[in-house]
Amino acid sequence: MVSRKTFLLHTVILLFTLLLSLSPWNEANAAGSAQEKFLAADAAYQRLRKNIKKQKYRDQWLLCIDKYKAVYRHAPKGPWAAAGLYYAGDLYLQLHRWSSSTKDLQAAEALFEQIRRDFPKSRYRPKAVKQLTALKKKIANASKTTARRNPAHDRAKRSLQRAKTRYTALLNSPRHQKYRDRWLACINGFQKAYQEAPDGPQAAEALFLTAEAYGNLYKRSFRGSDKANSKAAYQDVLNRYPDSNYAARAAKALGDKAARTAGQAPPAAAAPPSPAEQKQQALDRLAQLIAEQEGDPTATTAVSAPSGGLATIKKLRHWSNPSYTRIVIDVDRDVHYSHRLLRQDRERKKPQRLYVDLKGSRMGRELNKYVPINDNLLLNVRAGQYQPTSVRVVVDIKSYKTYKIFSLKNPFRIVVDVWGVDKGPTVVQEDRPQQKLPPSSLAKQLALGVRRIVIDPGHGGKDFGAPGYLKGVHEKQVVMEIAQRLSRKIERELGLETVLTRARDTYLTLEERTALANTKSADLFISIHTNAARDRRAYGIETYFLNLATDESAIQVAARENATSAKNISDLESILNDLMQNAKINESSRLAARVQQGVVRALSKNYTRIKDKGVKQAPFYVLMGAQMPAILVETSFISNSRECKRLKDPKYQEHLCAGIIAGIRQYIREINPMALNRPATAATPSG
Repeated sequence: MVSRKTFLLHTVILLFTLLLSLSPWNEANAAGSAQEKFLAADAAYQRLRKNIKKQKYRDQWLLCIDKYKAVYRHAPKGPWAAAGLYYAGDLYLQLHRWSSSTKDLQAAEALFEQIRRDFPKSRYRPKAVKQLTALKKKIANASKTTARRNPAHDRAKRSLQRAKTRYTALLNSPRHQKYRDRWLACINGFQKAYQEAPDGPQAAEALFLTAEAYGNLYKRSFRGSDKANSKAAYQDVLNRYPDSNYAARAAKALGDKAARTAGQAPPAAAAPPSPAEQKQQALDRLAQLIAEQEGDPTATTAVSAPSGGLATIKKLRHWSNPSYTRIVIDVDRDVHYSHRLLRQDRERKKPQRLYVDLKGSRMGRELNKYVPINDNLLLNVRAGQYQPTSVRVVVDIKSYKTYKIFSLKNPFRIVVDVWGVDKGPTVVQEDRPQQKLPPSSLAKQLALGVRRIVIDPGHGGKDFGAPGYLKGVHEKQVVMEIAQRLSRKIERELGLETVLTRARDTYLTLEERTALANTKSADLFISIHTNAARDRRAYGIETYFLNLATDESAIQVAARENATSAKNISDLESILNDLMQNAKINESSRLAARVQQGVVRALSKNYTRIKDKGVKQAPFYVLMGAQMPAILVETSFISNSRECKRLKDPKYQEHLCAGIIAGIRQYIREINPMALNRPATAATPSG
């Protein structure tokens, strides 16, 4: 909490702010500097302190918090930045007294941690460290409680138990141990359990058993790849879960040397290039320039770099399944980057590599320089300070069919998508529960072309989405309710499997959502949102698919959902011209049309003033790179009085979901016309 001395200082600042408010230069026009923004934030906070009635409403606290955050956003390196972050964190702690929500504690922790990391000389750093110490135990206890309620953790636990049962049976059967596919089935089961909840309590055990199974397989196969996969998985346990009970066992399996360096990732190679390598680099650069001149879209990609200072490479992330891997390079600002594919060097025993050079950049202190992947396509991704002002990120490749590289903004990140040859159903697909498809039903016939649908509730966590007309209503809450209801109805009425990108109020980046749909081998991807406009009279329903925007309103919707500016939407044209070669535009357009028709028809039967705004196209980040038909449904305008009230009504949500299901059913009928020619003894499920 704020000390008495600080409170007196606040009072003086408030009086000063009131004097300023007497002049025509009011608060809205006076926010020209970080100091003035801090004064405005402090004045808003003092007004809230004096109004007990308003303190009961979350949005009033968030309004003040955002004003303090604006101080940092205005001048992130300025003298007032740390103060803005600290008081924003302190308000989150005060808000927690009213809300008792763990996410408020986590938000405060994130802000105090940012001060500790980025402002070592600030007088607010000791205060932030003190707050972090007090918060650590609270958040740890809250996380344990949340983990017990996390559906993903429950699924991972069940998957791990099934995999362990299969593994135990294999170890007890010398006859079955002769067959490689038996071992791979166990390994796939452990990997599935790990991928379902990498942050869950079973993750370390699943990864350890993956390594152990690969090691036991190597004793029978004598394949170098099995041995390498075992070592890599053991190393993953050390790197990702150094505090778990399995870290010591992994270190022991790797040997004494690994035990001494437990928890440390292998360093990325950053040695100066030899004369031969310099020559090869020159040849590569010449080939790249020729490719650029001839219009090769994969030769290089450039983004204008801002002047002054070096960008920081903050994190390397990845998601994968047997035929697809997405890697994301997180950077704290826009950078110029180029990329090139290198051939396999058998003499030097180097695999085929794809590298991305980020100019004017340096590696962050907390960057994990080596991230093992070891899926069917890639070995690992590693980063090194290639030159004093250049970072090179290298992807070591096992095999691939094609790849794409593009950048996203706010924050800036580079996305690398790698596709392999689709080898048909995986073990994960074979393990799907078949009881969800009732015998002799039309739903089973319709499911011939579509079996799994990923539903994406937009926004979440710190991203509240559009504010509603009603106080305290936000887009992230409404779409979560709709998505959960839609998931249940699809499984019950169509007999299809559904996966939610988020099952609770958590923050996901837009590229994570698409990557999840790809790695889950989804057949359809449906992102649920609510629309909003400055004109509160605007209302209606519209459905989007990925393409270049055709009108100004579509550009504005895409800019809002992408959390970027309308100006940046034009930067996507070069990206989309490349991505459209693999995107399922026709299928997505057809799905969007059927869902739009189904929703409008279902709602018009039960409500008046339902406006059909039609099917539109726009460059949504969340749909980019999707390997399946993908749409984004703007269910209604949350900024409109009538539609905001309807969106909160369970009956309206029920009719809305029924319309989406009717559209999905009609789409499946069109792509599977023969399905309807089969006899069905069960009645058609109502949509």
